[in-house]
Amino acid sequence: MTGHAKEPAIAETRVRVRYAETDQMGVVYHANYLVWFEVGRVELMRQRGLNYRRLEEEEGCRIVVVEATARYKSPARYDDELIIETCVKMARGPLIRFAYRILRAEDKLHLCEGETVHVVLGRDMKKRTIPKKYADLLNAAAEHASHGHRHSPTHP
Repeated sequence: MTGHAKEPAIAETRVRVRYAETDQMGVVYHANYLVWFEVGRVELMRQRGLNYRRLEEEEGCRIVVVEATARYKSPARYDDELIIETCVKMARGPLIRFAYRILRAEDKLHLCEGETVHVVLGRDMKKRTIPKKYADLLNAAAEHASHGHRHSPTHP
């Protein structure tokens, strides 16, 4: 893993709404936003040099969601291109908090925002501190986001 100081504090990922993600009214079903939070989170970790698979295989760690919140502002519809903004809010001990904002790419309309809280578990399914090399990268990302390099997804 290398330093990522020049990378933006917020990772941006794009997805396009599929027909299967909408309801009978053509509006995105609410639970899909949580799936897109995960897409953004995995991409942020990848961009910061963190690899979920390696964390699991080499370190025996699992990062599990223990809390998720979403605030819906405006609906996304079939074929909209969406921007998922993700940042690390905090990483301390066994806890990691991520924040998200989803925008429609065409006009940057704010559609949804939210947060997830995660606990790091070992192979024995007990809480454990995230390994130092991962904690350092997550904390650097959180510090970078909190120093105004770009506004956090849930606090524009």
